[in-house]
Amino acid sequence: MLKLDTMNKLSYLLLFLGITVSTFGQKSEIPLIGEKAPSFHANTTNGEINFPEDFGKSWKILFSHPRDFTPVCSSEILALATMQNEFKDLNVKIAIVSTDNIMQHQSWKQSIEEIEVQGKKVGKIIFPFIDDESSAISRKYGMLHDPVSTTKDVRGVFIIDPDNVIQSINFYPMNIGRNMVEIERIVVALQNSKSNQVLMPANWKVGDDVLMPFKPFENSELANNPKLAEQYYNIGDYMWYKKMIE
Repeated sequence: MLKLDTMNKLSYLLLFLGITVSTFGQKSEIPLIGEKAPSFHANTTNGEINFPEDFGKSWKILFSHPRDFTPVCSSEILALATMQNEFKDLNVKIAIVSTDNIMQHQSWKQSIEEIEVQGKKVGKIIFPFIDDESSAISRKYGMLHDPVSTTKDVRGVFIIDPDNVIQSINFYPMNIGRNMVEIERIVVALQNSKSNQVLMPANWKVGDDVLMPFKPFENSELANNPKLAEQYYNIGDYMWYKKMIE
């Protein structure tokens, strides 16, 4: 018969193993477009935050990356740092997350701020780097793709609107850097689509004509207002465009 302290030790061991299996056995579940962005509390290079609530009525972009102090990740942060005022003008707030700890984030951030681009230092990076050493946030957002790695995030991008609803999700492999100009384009397209109730055609860029979700006028309306024909045109039976430049 087992002694009492031996049984207690065995119980603690089983409890520990149960917690460990539960923690590391969790699957990454990717939140879907149209869902509320999962909330989390975390320590960052800008202090503690509650995401996405602390970012208020701005648009938000949550970026994940595999590892600090690596070539592709550093090139991405450098690109974001040089564009941070452009995103700010679009009412976008950025947050960066990986499974690195806060000390690594602080050191990496400072090293990038010292890099010179065209003879000028990048300077202060205003967006936070989130400590996710526990991988809890990465799992919550489906950024750990276990066939690739159980400890390093893939390159995830979640674009979240002012109501904290996910509007766009993109994932990239670890060896390919993201096109930050394309991500900015997606934000502008989403903002235009939402505010003007229009659709964006393939390869849309700022200034291009946009698509209407339905035929913009009836034949009787056109008869009463012939100038409608100058504002809209169609290609085929179901692609109606609105002219953005006269």
